[in-house]
Amino acid sequence: MLWSKILIPTLKEDPADAEVISHKLLVRAGFIRQVSRGVYDYFPLALRVIRKIEQIVREEMNRAGAQELLMPITAPAELWQESGRWEMYGKELLRFKDRNERDFCLGPTHEEIVTDLVRRSVRSYRELPFNLYQIQTKFRDEPRPRFGLMRGREFIMKDAYSFHTDLEDCRREYDNMYQTYKRIFSRCGLRFRPVEADTGTIGGSQSHEFQVLAESGEDAIVSCNTCDYAANVEKAEVKATRPAGRDIAEESPKLEKVSTPGKKSVAEVAEYLKLPSEKFIKTLVYRTDSGEFVAVLARGDHEVNELKLKTVLGCREIALADEASVASAIGVAPGFLGPIGLKLRVLADLSVHGMRAAVTGANEADAHFINVDQERDFTPTVFADLRLAAAGDPCPRCEHGRLEAHRGIEVGQVFYLGTKYSVAMGATYLDAEGRERPIEMGCYGIGVSRLVAAAIEQNHDQNGIIWPFSVAPFQVLLLPINYKDKSIREATDNLYGELQKHGVEVLLDDRDERPGVKFKDADLIGIPLRVTIGAKGLEKGCLELRSRREGKTEEVPVADGATKIRAIVSQALQA
Repeated sequence: MLWSKILIPTLKEDPADAEVISHKLLVRAGFIRQVSRGVYDYFPLALRVIRKIEQIVREEMNRAGAQELLMPITAPAELWQESGRWEMYGKELLRFKDRNERDFCLGPTHEEIVTDLVRRSVRSYRELPFNLYQIQTKFRDEPRPRFGLMRGREFIMKDAYSFHTDLEDCRREYDNMYQTYKRIFSRCGLRFRPVEADTGTIGGSQSHEFQVLAESGEDAIVSCNTCDYAANVEKAEVKATRPAGRDIAEESPKLEKVSTPGKKSVAEVAEYLKLPSEKFIKTLVYRTDSGEFVAVLARGDHEVNELKLKTVLGCREIALADEASVASAIGVAPGFLGPIGLKLRVLADLSVHGMRAAVTGANEADAHFINVDQERDFTPTVFADLRLAAAGDPCPRCEHGRLEAHRGIEVGQVFYLGTKYSVAMGATYLDAEGRERPIEMGCYGIGVSRLVAAAIEQNHDQNGIIWPFSVAPFQVLLLPINYKDKSIREATDNLYGELQKHGVEVLLDDRDERPGVKFKDADLIGIPLRVTIGAKGLEKGCLELRSRREGKTEEVPVADGATKIRAIVSQALQA
């Protein structure tokens, strides 16, 4: 491909609305342009990367025994109402009416459509198991689309769904997809970590996310420094530690109320009282989806995990109550709340159990209690694991490990769905005895367009993108210093033709531009191997090869150029 014949609208400056490096570089390097918030045009270079990723996904999914199909992006409301997700999914589901006033939605996922397809097609256990997948454009009406392709509203996704007669076989396929995903992301040249995860709006009872490790990642994950345990912080368990044994002869100091004028936050009160934040018990008030106010206690240096809280409460939705609602319901503004004498249901994190010499709000303005002894002064309705895991916490799986914190970009997720959808939608089969049973299901997704951004977040420098060979839009960039020069043009065209003949993907920069412009653009778009053809090199009978990743240059004889380049590309693709 000639550069002059392909649309690559590079920019000199970062776009003003871009926050993360992948968004900046994808726009600057002429890969994408925004159409509306969270919706993008994919220019030719971007589409070539996407097609590379799709091909890797297809090859590995087919190798794993899955079958590709294509389902409609639009779904009638009736299917989503059957599963119960029409009401629960929220505003992220883009709904519309057709000319006959029938309700439809654009599918962010396809559990309902594929379950309907299978219930109309499968009758007997002899037809199971199988795994169906598609690669398709989807839409989720994100409230805050940002970070370019990392969190858009329209995106390209591979979603797969497996169907089984029993739990054991479904778990077999879950493990099959788990290993398949590891091969896919390894072939894409990424450093990643599978972590335990919440099932979210898709549902089910078991899930793993595949996180590409990057400092810019939206997700916080923790992993053990001793064993293989890793989890999204929203899912990560916190190991229960028994409070130290109490000396029954030892009495806690008397509970005392102290004045804390205008000091509401843990940080403000800690500074005022000259005490560390871990000595505090903070009280947060949440409102459930039934309208109930509940108090949640956590240590001052910990954060409440709202997913865990929803599970303990058995709620679909919770929200931190606003100051006016709390003041109206309880008569005390947030910041001075405490569990002693509080007339609400009280849930306490395990870390609060047995705390002594603690500080809490006194349930009146500008006052706090000190010398609080949990066992003496208040008893919560329940103790539970309610906080976010943090670096330094003991590992919940092994004896001696400690958790370490990382940032990650979620690029794939596998789910064990069980019979969540098959029972709701009547997807059944007849077993060997002729009994009707619900089909066991699994679900497996990969964000194809998000992988483009994730690859850049992990592979870039101050000059631009550094594509792994396996997903690069082109493998080799030929850069003639002056393409109008007869000898340079002849050497370039000969090399171009030889490489194309052997299947090497080559971009030839035939533009009439200054060398400095060409070199900057070459680094910006990130082709893994650059070959420079110039008059000085040709005088010595040499070409200059430069690795975009290592930045190392090597001179090779013109006669050996094609062979050397093919060897480099071949070796890189086999790595």
